[in-house]
Amino acid sequence: MDLLTLSTFCAVVEEGGVLAAAKSQHTVQSNITSRIRKLEASLGVDLFFKQGRKLNLTPQGRVLLDYANKMLQLERQARAAVQNMSECAGELRIGTMESFAALRLPEVMLRLREVYPNLQLQVQSGTSRALLSAVQRHELDCAFVSGDVEQPNIKYVEILNEKLVLVRKRGAAHPKQTILFREGCAYRDKAIEWSKRQPDTYNMMEMGTLEGILGCVSVGLGVTLMPSSVIDQCMFAADVEVIDVADDLAHSPTYLIYHEQMADLTGLAQLSRPLGVLKRESLRSQ
Repeated sequence: MDLLTLSTFCAVVEEGGVLAAAKSQHTVQSNITSRIRKLEASLGVDLFFKQGRKLNLTPQGRVLLDYANKMLQLERQARAAVQNMSECAGELRIGTMESFAALRLPEVMLRLREVYPNLQLQVQSGTSRALLSAVQRHELDCAFVSGDVEQPNIKYVEILNEKLVLVRKRGAAHPKQTILFREGCAYRDKAIEWSKRQPDTYNMMEMGTLEGILGCVSVGLGVTLMPSSVIDQCMFAADVEVIDVADDLAHSPTYLIYHEQMADLTGLAQLSRPLGVLKRESLRSQ
């Protein structure tokens, strides 16, 4: 049961099939199939069963997945620890909300790179819910998220507190439509709650990008809730206006989250240093 085989097994689970796993592992489909068959033969159990076109885990497969993730994570930690004995090197996989990536992350990464030029940074954007799940599964080392972070095995620190505002086309009345991020975004949840509190019924329109949402708002297709700091610096700032919302909707902390097993990973400590500076600067500007 070598690490390559375990990595292949996890890839099949994550990608939902052999073909997609082969693409993600940069190999051919036959290699993936062969490794899985050898793994099943060595354990004497079936790890998957087919349901339509999708592969699902058997109970034995679910047990192995938990151990496989832990073993692969231990391998990464060991590699990073050895590399960091001589110099601050290795890889740090960072997840981020799109709004944080657009406004805050470049400065954080620049400071990190200036201090530790040999640290390889991998960045993945997504919704807060998807990023939290990825950290729990050890697919990311840490992530910047908003919303509920009280989850099993998750540690967190508040980085800053964003103020959400209602955004609409400048000089226009409220169109009866709320434009939302996709499912899993903390800002989406607050926008839905704002809509429910209005006397009129609001339709919901979903978009996947920050620019797409604000572009639609700027031409009067709907309203949205967004951090005021994003609006100040976006290309549509001259075409939109902001309105304050209730305090319970406006308050939106951003957290750095990480798995409790990652607390001593050198890369995580390195990342938190520029964030401490960022937090102090944010507090001074309020």
